[in-house]
Amino acid sequence: MTTSNNVRIKIQDLSLSFGGVKSLTDVSVDIRDREILAVIGPNGAGKTCLLNCINGFYKPQSGEIYFDGNKITRIRPDKAAKLGLARTFQNIELYTGLSTLDNIMAARHVTMKQNPLASAIYYGWAHKEEIKHRKTVEDIIDFLEIESIRKQTVGMLPYGMRKRVELGRALALEPRVLLLDEPMAGMNLEEKEDIARFIIDIFEGQGATYPDTPVLRDGVSCIVLVEHDMGVVMDIADRIVVLDFGRKIAEGTPEEIKNNPEVIAAYLGEEKR
Repeated sequence: MTTSNNVRIKIQDLSLSFGGVKSLTDVSVDIRDREILAVIGPNGAGKTCLLNCINGFYKPQSGEIYFDGNKITRIRPDKAAKLGLARTFQNIELYTGLSTLDNIMAARHVTMKQNPLASAIYYGWAHKEEIKHRKTVEDIIDFLEIESIRKQTVGMLPYGMRKRVELGRALALEPRVLLLDEPMAGMNLEEKEDIARFIIDIFEGQGATYPDTPVLRDGVSCIVLVEHDMGVVMDIADRIVVLDFGRKIAEGTPEEIKNNPEVIAAYLGEEKR
């Protein structure tokens, strides 16, 4: 399939159900290059299900998903990661017994070229590759301002810091597309402002600040953000898609969505007469 030059991910008539429960019904969305797309909706609207379909955690019953013109509808999650699709989770999914550095380093396996035997011997090219990957991880730690917890066990960290570590692990995959599932859930105002700043900086890239780390140097192609904080969404999103009971009810700019009567009804309920 061919897609428009500026469409990175094309979702066509996607439907997903679990038994008799329909989580997504005929959802179609174009995720464009160089944009932050927010997906919003009440609890249970199907937002996380949509992300799970994009990166292969869920297999939809019907519909198709294309990434750069190639069908990825039922791709395995590890294959999706290798293609450049990285994500964070609504419920933090970290190795709680490992340090911050080791959690982020674990994501580098998809970019490693040496075989397990060479890596175990830790000599020659394997040694050089390890140094290169550790430099990338240290750049990410510096970028996210978590140097002070780099050697701390993740399970002992405050919630907000664990969210940063999970974001760092996603960045370590050097993604082209970043899927963020409620990255600010449960945070205070200051923590939310920090994450919003990181998201914008990740999207735009840091240029000469991190010349050896492409995802920080050049930014990512696009970001899909699931978030409940409407203030943040309205501030940083280029476009917004609204789901309600698994159906897409609106799509447009923040200004268009803010004044859409269907969106207002979905969040506040229909006015009784």
